[in-house]
Amino acid sequence: MTNAADPAIVVVTVRPDPGGLTRLFASGVPSLVVTDPGAALAALATKSADLVLVEAWPGLDAPALIRALRLKPHLAHTSILLIAEGNLAEGNLAEGDPAEARRRGLEAGATDVVLPPFDTSDLALRGRNLIALARAQDAVESQARALTREVERAAAESQEREREIIRRLMLAAEFRDDQAGDHLTRVAGCVLAIADGLGLSEEEGNDIALASTMHDIGKIGVADSILRKPGPLTEPERYEMMQHALRGYRMLHDSPSRLLRLAAEIALTHHERWDGAGYPQGLKGTEIPLPGRITAVADVFDALISARVYKPGWPLERARRFLEEQSGAHFDPDCVAAFLSRWDDVVALVEERPADRAA
Repeated sequence: MTNAADPAIVVVTVRPDPGGLTRLFASGVPSLVVTDPGAALAALATKSADLVLVEAWPGLDAPALIRALRLKPHLAHTSILLIAEGNLAEGNLAEGDPAEARRRGLEAGATDVVLPPFDTSDLALRGRNLIALARAQDAVESQARALTREVERAAAESQEREREIIRRLMLAAEFRDDQAGDHLTRVAGCVLAIADGLGLSEEEGNDIALASTMHDIGKIGVADSILRKPGPLTEPERYEMMQHALRGYRMLHDSPSRLLRLAAEIALTHHERWDGAGYPQGLKGTEIPLPGRITAVADVFDALISARVYKPGWPLERARRFLEEQSGAHFDPDCVAAFLSRWDDVVALVEERPADRAA
């Protein structure tokens, strides 16, 4: 793409009258004439042009010059018009064969090749058409770049809206349980540790961690008498509590938001067990989506170390041993191994946000 400081036409020629070609075009078209390949490459080292005219006179290796120009990224799509004039037999372009001259010129990267005999009107028309084409391409590329920036901006705004929705829903869960905020933060941190240990990309890990903060959103529909009951739940109460997985899924699954659909999947599957003894669907092994398997480890670990009205929190090492014992039974062994491989990060997270502190 050219700018105000770039010439529209660069003419590379060794002819005695280098100005003859430039006079074929409108006088208002800025031009630069150079008389050797080195000067052409220097002139176009950083600048572009709408059209480069190369005359294949004896003494000028036109194909080599065109190939060298094409190696410059900013000239990769510049229009290059090769003018194969002069005594071809004395030059090095095509040994006097016009068809071969055209083939070699195009293979070298010329946009078009003009062979003798030609008239100046035809040459001028071709040159002006190539200039118009270059400027039209510049306009299209400029519009495409502007459209890309607009799409990226809209996508960024959409992603931020998704994250804001998730943060608001996370607050809703926190209002039901004054310890939920720190619990959800620790679970998300543990999810990040597991995702990293599994070798997932940073983007994948961040998405699963953010979506995991909504794994218990279905508890909004559970009565406080059950949610905060200090003693063991009755069978009907336990059944009611288990419904939070399905409720959370139903709240989120039909959202147009990719992150909310991921959160729905986690809400539905984070109580499934590797051995198939979990709920609500009794999925087994890799039937359980990976985000659900990751969140299961993080959620249970944090539930164990957290103090609740019905139990004291466990020491970290005891909770660690439980995960090791339940690897391959309750939990995906790979997820447990990944979690333990980032144990120092987990300890630092818990120290920063203690499990016995209210949100």
